[in-house]
Amino acid sequence: MRRPRHPVLLTAILTGTLVLTAPVVPAAAGTHTPPPTIVVTDGMTQPVFSFADAIEERVFVQTPLDTDHDGRLDRVAIDISRPAETATRGFKVPVIFEHSPYRKDTWGDVPYPSVLVDELPQNGLTGRNGARAAGGEIGLAAAKANLPGSLDDYYVPRGYAVVLGQSIGTGDSDGCPTSGDRAETLGTKAVIDWLNGRARGFDASGAPVTAGWTTGAVGMTGVSYNGTLPNMVATTGVKGLKTIIPVSAISSWYDYYRANGLVVAPGTYQGEDADILAQYTAGQTRAEGTCADEIAEITREQDRVTGDYTRFWQERDYLDGARDVKASVFVVHGLNDWNVKTENFAGWWDQLARYDVPRKIWLHQGGHGGPGNGATVPLPDGKSWTYKQTENRWFDFWLWGVRNGIMDEPTAVVQRENRAYTTYANWPDPGAREVDLRFAATNATQPGTLTTGKPPKGKVEQGFVDEGRTIAPTQLVAQPDTASPNRLVYTSPALAQDVRLSGRPEMRLRMAIDNKPDANLTTYLVDYGPAGSTAAPVVVTRGWTDPQNRKDADRTEKVKQGKFYDYRWTLEPKDYIFAAGHRIGVVVFSSDQEYTLLPLGGTRLRVAPNDSELRIPVVGGRSALGF
Repeated sequence: MRRPRHPVLLTAILTGTLVLTAPVVPAAAGTHTPPPTIVVTDGMTQPVFSFADAIEERVFVQTPLDTDHDGRLDRVAIDISRPAETATRGFKVPVIFEHSPYRKDTWGDVPYPSVLVDELPQNGLTGRNGARAAGGEIGLAAAKANLPGSLDDYYVPRGYAVVLGQSIGTGDSDGCPTSGDRAETLGTKAVIDWLNGRARGFDASGAPVTAGWTTGAVGMTGVSYNGTLPNMVATTGVKGLKTIIPVSAISSWYDYYRANGLVVAPGTYQGEDADILAQYTAGQTRAEGTCADEIAEITREQDRVTGDYTRFWQERDYLDGARDVKASVFVVHGLNDWNVKTENFAGWWDQLARYDVPRKIWLHQGGHGGPGNGATVPLPDGKSWTYKQTENRWFDFWLWGVRNGIMDEPTAVVQRENRAYTTYANWPDPGAREVDLRFAATNATQPGTLTTGKPPKGKVEQGFVDEGRTIAPTQLVAQPDTASPNRLVYTSPALAQDVRLSGRPEMRLRMAIDNKPDANLTTYLVDYGPAGSTAAPVVVTRGWTDPQNRKDADRTEKVKQGKFYDYRWTLEPKDYIFAAGHRIGVVVFSSDQEYTLLPLGGTRLRVAPNDSELRIPVVGGRSALGF
């Protein structure tokens, strides 16, 4: 993999501490003031510069865009904090840059669509789809951005400048928000161009401002939407962007708001969509005023009727752009993040590997957000690091050129179910092998089983009725040894040893819809205790699909009522250990109260279990399952 050029000069090695001189403006003749330096101990910069004396300034960077169509190029606001030495002694520093649409003036109670519908909209009936409800907290906004102070007070004393930007169309920036498209990408890229002398910047009075205090080396980071923006800008290959650390970040907005043709909400934020997010980030005054037409276009183009992958979503999909990424990437994500679901990190990670982008991955057991800074990661060399120390060392390596060996450490860090961290050569685990867990049932009503052998002979059909509008998923996954008219469940024998899943499960289901043109289709992979156990089941991962998109997410095709079709779709990627003595379970139902649109109940579905299976990636393959 590619390595960085090292702009710093090693001048001393004293008891594990390195003193590194940075590029400086030559001192005037006759002066002998030593140049400012960063100090590195154990491969990590130390806080030696005064944050209290830091220079703070506001700059408005001109973009090549006019998103509000007022005839003037939009400018984005950025706030800069940098060591005082960058002004008084010509000390040039790299930049840590976080851009955000959440800095100020968001619309906290923006109304959003109701998910209670008489019929699914793709069935051709309007029902109550599109009715507006009182607002709730926006899914991406729920993850707190790096607020002022959480980056600058840490990194400025270590010899960095910190830039906190406001996305185009938000806060003090000009324009209209565009929810992840090329315009927002270029509006963010303009800041890096300004830091490298390729774009114009101005102070509040309109006077030109340049960034002569920086080396031009930039690292981007952020959580949630703030972490998505680094992914977006990296796909431009912009010169000067050396590395990014996207935390709980999106790589495809389709995978955030849709799933295989279905309208699927970010976890716990039912009804949110791209237009709602644009209104939230714009703020009420702008959303209902100068940006009303632009947001109305988002509403039209996002298509909450078919749920298909259209040009709108293609413009907000960064996966193909990985081919142009020149920056290194440190991916950080929660394995239990149901807001920015795990396909967003896994799809991005796969593409980065495809194009040999220098990379590292850190997966933790939390939900939406960063991993915290408690537990340490033990490394083969006997050292151990917290997440914040690892982040620090990553920036030091890629921005200051500190030779701290971080790229020689294991590529993947995964927090296990007991909250202890371990390391792996890669992710998914290279030892994972696909194993078919075949459904097996001997009658139409009783819960079935999972087997790696041949399913029973004979034709068996099992049916259920959609009542997801009134029955929560927690009820549907409960009591796996008891039949239910509203879901089907299949369980494995008790496991003889721990079994680790690493990667994407794939559902292969033969199914018919008896009395409707379409239905939601949901599968949960569940960790059940031993038979008779009173322990609460653990939902390991989930997946959804639209039967009308059985061939592709970008194509809707009618379903003939009563006809069996073969459906395939992936569940959200996961790394999980099923404990010895537990059972692997698969639950199949229709509408998901927590994620999908919720039509009136009564849709009848039938499954051919002996022609269905869940394919899961198991470390060690079939032999590790023991059945």
